[in-house]
Amino acid sequence: MRIAQVAPLHESVPPKLYGGTERVVSYLTEELVAMGHDVTLFASGDSVTRSHLVPACDRALRLDEQRRDALAAHFRMLGQLAERASQFDIIHFHIDYLHFPLTQWQPWPHVTTLHGRLDLPELESLYRQYASQPLVSISDSQRRPLPFANWVATVHHGLPLNLHRCRDKPGSYLAFLGRISPEKGLDRAIAISRRAGIKLRVAAKIDRADAEYYSETIRPLLQASGNHVEFIGEIGEPEKDDLLGNSRALLVPIDWPEPFGLVMIEALACGTPVIAFRRGSVPEIIDDGVSGFVVENEDEAVRAIDRLTELCRQQCRRWM
Repeated sequence: MRIAQVAPLHESVPPKLYGGTERVVSYLTEELVAMGHDVTLFASGDSVTRSHLVPACDRALRLDEQRRDALAAHFRMLGQLAERASQFDIIHFHIDYLHFPLTQWQPWPHVTTLHGRLDLPELESLYRQYASQPLVSISDSQRRPLPFANWVATVHHGLPLNLHRCRDKPGSYLAFLGRISPEKGLDRAIAISRRAGIKLRVAAKIDRADAEYYSETIRPLLQASGNHVEFIGEIGEPEKDDLLGNSRALLVPIDWPEPFGLVMIEALACGTPVIAFRRGSVPEIIDDGVSGFVVENEDEAVRAIDRLTELCRQQCRRWM
C-alpha cells in the first residue's frame, strides 16, 4: 500500500528527547516500511526514517527558538499533503483536528488517530460539526467524552520488542518519567516515595506552560527532599531504558483522564511493574496484581509498594 503518515511538527520523528505521539508515529512508520509498504512521512526535517520524508520545517518546532507560530508550519504541511494526496491509498493523520476542514470535503481515504485528551468542553461542538471524520482511539477510555464520534477502532500503542531489555531483579529506587505538570502528579510521587522510605529518581520535561508550576510547587519539594529525590531532567531513549529497567517500580499517580500513557508499557517492557492511579486508560493497560497495581490514592500506592515482591518481572514483560 501507499501510505502517508502525517505527524505533529513540535518534535522530530522520532523525538530527540520527550515526545510520545512522535515516537509512536516513528514506530508505526518504520514497521510499515519493514512490512514492504510504500510510506511517506510528513514531519519536521530533522526526522530520521526509512520512509520518504517530506519536511514542512527544517527542525522540530520546540527546538527552534526562532519560530513563534506553530500553525504556519502545520498549514504548510497540509498544503504539501494536498499536492500529493492522489498518490496515496490511505492517509493517516496524527495532528488532532487541524485537517478536518480539508478532509471533510475531499474524497481522500483517511483516518485520524487521536493522541490527546478529549474531555475539554470546547471539543464537543467541533467533533459534532465534523462527525463523519473516521477516528481511531488509543484506549476505550479516551472515547468517553465524545461517544457520538465516528470511532472506527481502538488501537493501543505498541513498542518494538527489542527496544528495551527485561531485568529480572528489581532495583533499589522508584522511578517517575514524563512531564512536570499538575495532572502528572510528581508531587504525589514524591510524597508516596517518602512515605515508603524509598529513593525516587525523576526524569521529566518542563514545558514553558508548566514553568511556573515547577518553580512554585515542584522545585521547593525537590529542594526539601535532599538526597531522597534525584532530579535527572529530560532524557532520551538509552537513558530511559536504564532508568526504568533498574527501578523497583514506576509511579504514575496521575490526576487526569490519561488517553494511553506510553511510559507504562515502556516500563513493562523492561520488566518493571507500574503503580498507577485509576484514571483514564490505566485499567486497560495495567493488569492489576499481575503487571502492577491500580490504586485509588496515595495510601493505596504506599501499600502497593510493599506488595511488589508478589509480582514477576518476566510476567510484566509478557503482559506488555
